[in-house]
Amino acid sequence: MNMMTQKVPLLIPVENQVRELDPKLLLACVAARRGFPSYIGSRREFHFNITRFPRGIYLSKSITGASDMMFRIMRHLGHEIVAWDEEALVHLPDETYFSRRLSPEAMAHVARFFAWGEDNAALWRRYPRLPEDAVIDVTGNPRNDLLRPELHAYYDKDVQKLKQEYGDFILVNTNFNHVNAFTPVQNLFQPVENADEIPKFGRAAKGMSREYAEGLRDHKQSIFEDFQRMIPVLDKAFPAHKIVVRPHPTESQDIYHEIADRCERIKVTNEGNVVTWLLAARALVHNSCTTGVEAYVMGVPAITYRASIDEAYDFGFYRLPNLISHTCLDIDELQVTLKKILSGELGPAGGDDRRQLIQHYLAAQDGPLACERIVDGLDHMVNGQRGMPKPDIGRRIAGWSLWTVRTAIKRYKDSRPGSHNRPEFQRHRYPLISLEDVQERVFRFQALLGDSRRLQVERVFGQFFIIRD
Repeated sequence: MNMMTQKVPLLIPVENQVRELDPKLLLACVAARRGFPSYIGSRREFHFNITRFPRGIYLSKSITGASDMMFRIMRHLGHEIVAWDEEALVHLPDETYFSRRLSPEAMAHVARFFAWGEDNAALWRRYPRLPEDAVIDVTGNPRNDLLRPELHAYYDKDVQKLKQEYGDFILVNTNFNHVNAFTPVQNLFQPVENADEIPKFGRAAKGMSREYAEGLRDHKQSIFEDFQRMIPVLDKAFPAHKIVVRPHPTESQDIYHEIADRCERIKVTNEGNVVTWLLAARALVHNSCTTGVEAYVMGVPAITYRASIDEAYDFGFYRLPNLISHTCLDIDELQVTLKKILSGELGPAGGDDRRQLIQHYLAAQDGPLACERIVDGLDHMVNGQRGMPKPDIGRRIAGWSLWTVRTAIKRYKDSRPGSHNRPEFQRHRYPLISLEDVQERVFRFQALLGDSRRLQVERVFGQFFIIRD
């Protein structure tokens, strides 16, 4: 154990493993070097087991109404809460974002907010019900740390493996989870039995007006169909390259596998972190996808394929990824642009306007890592501002009671037919991971951080691990 005084533990939940685990392990490594031990594991299982953890600081990935009860329980049990919003980098227009992604009750429980960049911070400050004492740190996010050149080597082995397996390939990233979700109830609208029936809102429409949700559904459906037509064309047009289709983590893959069965060089997969795939790919094709932002930061040529256009959504919602990518408006233009990229004639989209735009949206592209800036905020919080709460016995009993009721209700709902949280979806979103795998990832990060001392990485119980000095 380092002579540094051990601080309060961090509770780091992971919802979508392929997207969140690596950056949150990096955060845990940085935190451990500063005296904060970290517990890391499935977000859903964290909530079911919150009474088994010591009082600590819970790092939430969202501040929606769905967190109201859980935040209340955690505060009763003596935990502090800090938060960022995974969806605030590429976000909806203000009023829709506010109603969908922010809960005044949840925000009142948060001691500190970590923003992706100035755009995110300004967005939160415009929220009419932002707590008066809210502390917003513009830190960047652990996910954008992995885009920085000094951390690319973390993925070297995986990148070489992909190149050996696929050779030269074009990456097609999809984000049609609003109309092609893993389970229908997660779409913007639930399916109807009769053509004249008015569809009910699905989970994706929460916080939207019906008019906005219907427009977004129609636009997304149109783009979804564009991509279904586009993928086989690329398969024929680029015989020297494989086409890797990477669906959104909560999207159904069925239609893409059907397309792949009719083609020669199509591979459908959601394995691994997208950073690995971007480093290995020759080019990215997307529409309104955060992956377009990641590609731009990493210097990977990216194209937004906009055969269907609706400016209200393309630039009112998906402004950032569309503006910092090459734009192709039809299949012929897409093929010409891809040929230029693959021949080396055309590189990533550039220009001062794009550089200024990404700097406004994304902090910590150089200098201290976003993880280091976040831990600075945690240090400041623990050492001087609010400290750790010490709830009396009455509050702890209230927390236990609320947790018991919530857990029973959630378990019952999960067991019902048609639940969006059925076990196969949870396994899809958070597959089992071994202790050896977690240890190996942590030690890779330590090497890149120049940390010669080996951190302790141990299984606590189930799929929960602790990372500490």
